[in-house]
Amino acid sequence: MLDVQKIRKDFPMLNGKKMHGHPLAYLDNGATTLKPQCVIDSVCEYLSCYSGNAHRGDYDLSHEVDEKYEEARRIIQNFIHAKRAEEIVFTSGSTDALNMIAYGYGLTHLHQGDEILLTVAEHASNTLPWFDVAAQTQSIVRYIDLDERGTLTLDNVKKAITSKTKIISIAQVTNVLGFDAPIQEICAYAHSQGIIVVVDGAQSVPHQRTDVQQSDIDFLAFSGHKMCGPTGIGVMYGKYDLLCEMKPTRLGGGSNTRYNSCGVVTLKNPPYKFEAGTPHIEGAIGLGAAIQYIEAIGMENIRQHELQLRNYCIQEMKKIENVEIYNESSLGAIAFNIKGVFSQDAASLFNTYGIAVRAGQHCAKILDDFLEVTSTLRVSFYFYNTFEEIDRFIEVCKKGDDFLDAFFG
Repeated sequence: MLDVQKIRKDFPMLNGKKMHGHPLAYLDNGATTLKPQCVIDSVCEYLSCYSGNAHRGDYDLSHEVDEKYEEARRIIQNFIHAKRAEEIVFTSGSTDALNMIAYGYGLTHLHQGDEILLTVAEHASNTLPWFDVAAQTQSIVRYIDLDERGTLTLDNVKKAITSKTKIISIAQVTNVLGFDAPIQEICAYAHSQGIIVVVDGAQSVPHQRTDVQQSDIDFLAFSGHKMCGPTGIGVMYGKYDLLCEMKPTRLGGGSNTRYNSCGVVTLKNPPYKFEAGTPHIEGAIGLGAAIQYIEAIGMENIRQHELQLRNYCIQEMKKIENVEIYNESSLGAIAFNIKGVFSQDAASLFNTYGIAVRAGQHCAKILDDFLEVTSTLRVSFYFYNTFEEIDRFIEVCKKGDDFLDAFFG
């Protein structure tokens, strides 16, 4: 069992930060997470003590930067159980990684009539690049049906696959409905049909154990800022052979071994051919520190604490008649609305009580027809959240019977 009060002392934002005179209850962890002091210190240490460039100098300072930067890559390799460090490519986040996969692999491997399978629950980062790639290659985007709860099942994946399916690109845990897809089983079946599987891990990697070899994922994208790391840093994992086949989407210094005036270019091997230019060095180092921090807490401990918080929150929300829950039986964020209240208005009221929740379409804009609503509220937890914060959240939910009086009273 986690000592949450002790953990919370590691987070400056949870010690004294107030909104409208109330202590901050941060329940928007699906959007980004708070940062522990050790991550802040790791970034400051780089900026203060060894702020040289990586892979650029033949002097001690540059060597120290190289060591720290590559150490972060090895930390991530071990964290997701990749076979080799060269399969870890630093990106600016999940969006960047998914774009790199779509344009670097999809654009060069898809042909007219080929099919890309998505779901309507995907984040814009995992739909818009595929829309564009499909338009450029004259391939076709199709959708795997969700069941009545919004779950992605292996049976529905099998039904959606045709002889023309080449790529399946799905979130392991979606950012609105929050159901955990059976990725290992999907990969096994897809690979038996010669299909590549791309996984958006933005909402899964920070919350549960990830083993890319066990699941046999072909590509995985995730972001540092959703797991206590800095913003502007993320990871594209790819099986090494697939990375070798991929084309970089950006070229420049650091990505090549040589080129000449005739335009003949020899690229470096992965991951460096994808990391042109000066990388986000402090971001990578900070992400490494964040992973070491959450590993010390324990991924299973994190998962169990979040499930306990979620179950308690659902239990209390179900007692309130004016609350409509859209994904009661999942493990990620809770999508809900206060009946008769526009989601942004409701979020503003939560804000006046010091509670941060998300409102809107959550970048999943083709989910509307499935949910039959245009926008929702979303509350999402992390290991530093408490049952007391949920109690505060529930008390504001109860004000929904007379929201306007509560807001202006």
